[in-house]
Parts: sequence; C-alpha cells; structure tokens
Amino acid sequence: MKIINNLTVIMLSMLTMLMVFSCTHDHADDGHVHADGTSHGMAEGHPAGEIHLTTEQIKTMGIEFGNFSEMKINDYVNATGVLGLPSNAYASVSAKAPGFVKGSNKFMEGDFIKKEQRVAYLENPEFIKQQQTYLEVAAELNYLQKELERQQGLVNANAGILKNVQKLESEVQLKNATLKGVAKQLFFWGIKAESLTAEKIIDKISILSPMSGYITTVNIHDGMYVEPQDELLEIVSDKHLHLELDVFEKDLAQVKEGQRISYTVPALGQKIYEGEVHVIGKEFNSENKTIRIHGHLGKERPRFVKDLFVEAKIWLNDQTVQALPEQAIVQDGSSSCIFVANRKNASKLIFFEKIMIVPGTADDGFVAVKLIDEVPAGMDVVTQGAYYVYAQSKAGELEHSH
Repeated sequence: MKIINNLTVIMLSMLTMLMVFSCTHDHADDGHVHADGTSHGMAEGHPAGEIHLTTEQIKTMGIEFGNFSEMKINDYVNATGVLGLPSNAYASVSAKAPGFVKGSNKFMEGDFIKKEQRVAYLENPEFIKQQQTYLEVAAELNYLQKELERQQGLVNANAGILKNVQKLESEVQLKNATLKGVAKQLFFWGIKAESLTAEKIIDKISILSPMSGYITTVNIHDGMYVEPQDELLEIVSDKHLHLELDVFEKDLAQVKEGQRISYTVPALGQKIYEGEVHVIGKEFNSENKTIRIHGHLGKERPRFVKDLFVEAKIWLNDQTVQALPEQAIVQDGSSSCIFVANRKNASKLIFFEKIMIVPGTADDGFVAVKLIDEVPAGMDVVTQGAYYVYAQSKAGELEHSH
C-alpha cells in the first residue's frame, strides 16, 4: 500500500506552496472570508486544528473527491512455520547383521542417494558358515529323499520295513525345515540360496539404502564394527514435503481446507511459492495460542532444506468490503487517516476533517478500510492528493503554534 511514510521532503515543499497560497487569499479587512460570507481579522485567525484550502489551491494541487467503493478484495491470514516432513519420509540405514564395514561409499550430509544403492559392504564369518550349512543340509536332504524313495519301493514290494520308511520321512521333514530356515536367513542378508554352490560362497553382503532421498546423518567408515541397532545413515525424502504453519487462535474461524497459500522461504530469497490448506490440526498450543495447519505444496517447490522457516499468507474467500484508492490514505505517525469535506455550500474555501481509519488488504490499487470515526453526512472523501491536505493540516498546526 502506498502510504506516506516519509513526509519530511513533501512537507517542506507543500508548506512552501501553501504559505504562498495563503498570502494570495482574498481578504476582507485583512481577514479570511468564509463560504458563508462571514470574516474575521488576521489577528483572530482560524481556530486551532482547522484545515482549509481555497478552490484555486485544490485545482492547482489536483485534489479529487469521491466516495467509498464496495469491492471484493481477497483478504488473508498471516502464518509462520517450517517446511516439514511426515514420519514416513524418514529412513535409517543399518546393517542386517553384526559385522565389519568395508568398501563404504564416501557419502556426505546433503548427498542424494537412490533406493537400493549400495552404502557399504559388511563382512562376518557367519555369512560363510550359514551358506556352508545350507549346502550341507541340501546335500543331506537330497540323500535322504533318495533313500526314502528306495525304502518306499521295498515296502511296496513287501521286502522292506515300514518303520524305516517312517523314520526317513521324519528326517526328510526335519531337514527340509532346516533348509528353508537357513534359506530365509540368507535371503534376509541378501544372499540367494538357490544360486549357491561350493564355488560361489559369498564372504560379504551389501548394505543398501531402503529409499531414495537426501542424507542428513552419516556415521559409517571402513573398519568399524556395527550392530543391527546402529544407525549408519539417516535419509529424508522430499517427495512428501509439506508446510507446517501456525495460525493464531483469533484467525482459526476464517481458515478452511482447500484455501490457497502463498509463502516465501526467507533463507532462500523472496520468491513466492504456492500451496493449499490440506489439514487443520486438532491440538491447540496453549503457550503460543496457535493451531497447526498442514499445507500441500504446488508444482514449483523451493530447494529442499529440512525445517527451513517460512512466512505464509492463507488467502480467504473473496469478501465485499468498503475500499478507497491507495492515494486517499495517509499514514499519520503510527495511525492512518483520510480526509473528507463538504463542498455543496462552499464558495472560495473548502474545510476538511480528518477521519481515523484502519487500513486492510490492498488489491489492484484499492485498500480495504475500517472507519474508527464516523464520516459526517454530506461529506465527500479526498481520493486523490490527500497528502496535500495533510500538509495543510501540519501548516495550520505550525501557524497556531506561534
């Protein structure tokens, strides 16, 4: 909003202009002439705080009058928060068995890693032992199955003993269960049991990334001994990156799911990104008097950095409000004001009144306005050149301070 923030230079030029104009007023016995024909001498002067300009001054300064407009201005609620991630966006890389790290890739924090990409190798004699066990059990099972077939054939020919068949069946079942158990263990380590031979025993296994993402923690190097509970890497995926915004209690009633969000990440510049309100939290933060809002990001996203601070606006539905052109509003210290005047019965002098307001959202050159003081009936609003009227009010204060 184009509010007058620095009036020093403007005031000097305006005061000079107004002083010149004040010297050229029509006088009646060296007094000012009012619109109603009454006059008073220079010694009497105008009442303190009175703001007036001649019609000639108004024309020269380009001051224009109008009234309030009813407009639809898209208001918003301010919010702050961070770029957040859901719990399923995190993954820890750990070893599937105790062992020594070997051949680790030299990853650093911030590196991107793909799913199933090798992090390092893990060595443990147990890997060799379990493969050996699998091959031995597989060989024994093969022998027992053949022996069972032979004994079954003898029993069918009334030349064998049924008890031997039953014992072999039990041993086959036991070996089969052992073999499947060892195969499952090898599969968990990443070793395919069905492809094992005595010549293809593996002495190390790979530690792999469980998902694609950015590495945030690195705690691995060659030669270190690790246990399955040790976190070697932490990975975060920005696939489900979202906004976690805090909205004040007083604004909650205006926030709805589906509303548009515009936000900036100050650490990355002032580029504006888009999002949408997705979930309104159900827990109230009594300390900060806020409620958490979760927002989905638009197609264009900021560069991913976990937990970066964001400033956001949650845009409300279009509302019809009372609005004025930006040029009609003047900032007076920490307050804002407009000026109004009754021009119907005026002749040479126009008298102005200052009305205090609270400016709202700006949109397409107009500003939503809430009146603190009532506008008297019959008054027109200064819609252009309000700062000239403001300068005259300051000139009047200086004049009456003599």
